[in-house]
Amino acid sequence: MKIQILGSGCTKCQMLAKHAEAAAKDLGLDYEMEKITDMLRFADFGVAMTPALAVDGVVKVVGKVASVDEIKGLLK
Repeated sequence: MKIQILGSGCTKCQMLAKHAEAAAKDLGLDYEMEKITDMLRFADFGVAMTPALAVDGVVKVVGKVASVDEIKGLLK
């Protein structure tokens, strides 16, 4: 599973990445984390607001820091 965090690297982006990592570890998933900071790549995902979370290239969260529990629900 590939978890992708789209954002500039701001505090909210970092928090979303931490929450996603915690959720994946809690679920015992085999995953790869990719942080995408290139704004041109955001358009490839159709993302206009950050932070955003994508799983295997599919956008799941846009414009907010999802909680660990919310992300667990998306990763199941």
